[in-house]
This record gives sequence, structure tokens and C-alpha cells, in this order.
Amino acid sequence: MTVAVVRFGGSNCDRDAVRALRHLGVDAEIAWHADGLPDDATGVMLPGGFSYGDYLRAGAMAARDPVIDAVRAAVDRGVPLLGVCNGAQVGAEAGFVPGAFTDNLGARFRCEHVYLRVENAETPWTAGFETGEVIELPIAHGEGRFVASEATADRLEREDRVLFRYCDASGAVTDEANPNGSLRGIAGVLGEREHVAVLMPHPERATLPAVGPGEDGAGVLRGFERVGRTASR
Repeated sequence: MTVAVVRFGGSNCDRDAVRALRHLGVDAEIAWHADGLPDDATGVMLPGGFSYGDYLRAGAMAARDPVIDAVRAAVDRGVPLLGVCNGAQVGAEAGFVPGAFTDNLGARFRCEHVYLRVENAETPWTAGFETGEVIELPIAHGEGRFVASEATADRLEREDRVLFRYCDASGAVTDEANPNGSLRGIAGVLGEREHVAVLMPHPERATLPAVGPGEDGAGVLRGFERVGRTASR
């Protein structure tokens, strides 16, 4: 498996993502957006950063970059896609997942470690955890608040497409534990099919032993391998 980590002008977590994936034994390479998606890509990651300087709104311009057409075609073939932070914003803007990510409540950039409650452990991205388990990942965003209509949020919950919610150390989902005001504390969601996922926290920053907090992020990134195993059956 080769995961293409798509680099836009302004991406700054692409190297982190490649290093974390390779640490897990997953082949990964950076793909410059203007060069298109490599033919041998069997996974795609949209990394964090500030693609196109977050002009207009975060992720909006990258979502209209020609490489996204290739990513969409790959997704339609069953290639796994993970969007992280700015990549989650791009994924929402491109329509890979419903809803959108907008300014944090309080309009402050938040850079800290947060707790997340696993809402559905029966997906490739969460299969390494238990439903209800509390994990810890870093965040670093100014436009991380997940918003959607109540009908859309109801549908995501009904279809078990909410992956993570912000919570406290005990697993309680509270306003105080929600760093950006996301609707219903939602921190990550699935697309129409489970091989597509986005989340605001950074799993690649919690995968390498020398970089804290812990290694909970490895459980998310191993989703690329899990999708590959499922597809080969």
C-alpha cells in the first residue's frame, strides 16, 4: 500500500504524516498537488496546514484544485481517504463528508491536547479502539468548529457516522471539554462510505514514541491498512 499525502501550497503537516505512516510500516510519499495523484496510490491523506493561505475560508480553494478530481475518482474506486485538520476542511468543502468547519467559538486559535470519545469502533479508522474509549490527540486550528443542520447531524448519528466527540478525561461530552464549539461535540465523521473519514485532531502527532501525547494516533492511521485488507478479500 502506498499512501499519497497531498501537499498544497501552505500544507505544513505533510512530512509529519509521511513519517508517522512509515513508522507504522505503511509506505507513504508526498504528492505535490500540481503533479496530480500518483498512479500507484492506494490511499490518500489530506494533511493539516493552511492550504492556499486559508483565503476565502479554510479549505475552500484546495477543494477546487484539479487534484481533487483525481482524489474523487480514487475514492469512487474504494481508495481510502483521510482528511486531518486542514484536510478535514478540504474534505468537507469538496463534499467528501457533510457539514463544514468554521471559526472556533471565541475566534481563538486552539493548540493543545484534547480528549476524544470513540463513538463507533466498527470502522477501519477506529477498529483499534473500543466504543466509548477515551483517547488523547493534539489539535491546532482556528477554524475547527464542525457545523451542520440539525437534520444532517441527526442523520450522521442515525447512520453511526460520528467517529469521535470531544470529551473530558472521564468520557463526558461537555461544553467545557469542547475546544471550538463543534455541534454536539463532533470531532470526526465518516463520508457516505466508511473508507472516507475526516477529523480535526492530529493523529500523526500522536503516533511517534518521541512525540506526545502517547500513541493513540496510530490507531487512526492504521485505518489505511484495514481498508486495504478489507478490499483484498
